Amino acid sequence: MNPNLYIRDPESSELGRNIVRQSIELIHELGFEEFTFKKLAHNIGTTEAGIYRYFENKHRLLTYIITWFWTSMEYRLVFHTNNLPNPRAKIAAAIKLLAFGQEDMFLSEHIDKDLVKDVVVSESNKAYLTKHVNEDNRAMLFKPYKDLCHRIATLFLEYCEHFPYPHSLASTLIETIHHQMFFKTHLPGLTDFGGQENANALQEYCEFFIFSALDRFSTAGIIPRLSESV
Repeated sequence: MNPNLYIRDPESSELGRNIVRQSIELIHELGFEEFTFKKLAHNIGTTEAGIYRYFENKHRLLTYIITWFWTSMEYRLVFHTNNLPNPRAKIAAAIKLLAFGQEDMFLSEHIDKDLVKDVVVSESNKAYLTKHVNEDNRAMLFKPYKDLCHRIATLFLEYCEHFPYPHSLASTLIETIHHQMFFKTHLPGLTDFGGQENANALQEYCEFFIFSALDRFSTAGIIPRLSESV
């Protein structure tokens, strides 16, 4: 974890681990806007000052949680795709993983990963949609997200070496999954997946638009852009 995310490493003490655990539960319950260190301190049974010894502010704490998720997701992506027989199977496995259709077999003692998934879907954009995004980027706070996108982009290029937009497609895939999952719960009129509990339909949709984009370039190298082929 990037040391710029924290003042004191929360993994170094029971209090630090409890801060992370309880903050995930509270952000999940209240939402990031209503979440405060005062409420967190009350839940933990400590002081606000004790929390500030670990995190500069609640945005840094949220970014820490989201970064932990991206780091874990990249590790799982490598694990689940490393021995698959071909690039198409790897991409399908990546989509299943990103859409939370793959059971997580890796244990975590103090982080409820089901709650983290919900927090990531609802709150992850708030880690970088800020006025100080450039400063945070220079501090490399978003490197794990970039690493995950790059890992996915390499799968796309393995499938179609001429595809010119691998990183754009990778980040679009991740954001699309999160937006569609959020929409189906809160704004079902913006999606076709409202009321569906399993991830299969969303996975099929993602496979459709990912392979449609890749296959357009896979048969004969670079083909004319849309504006040139009309």
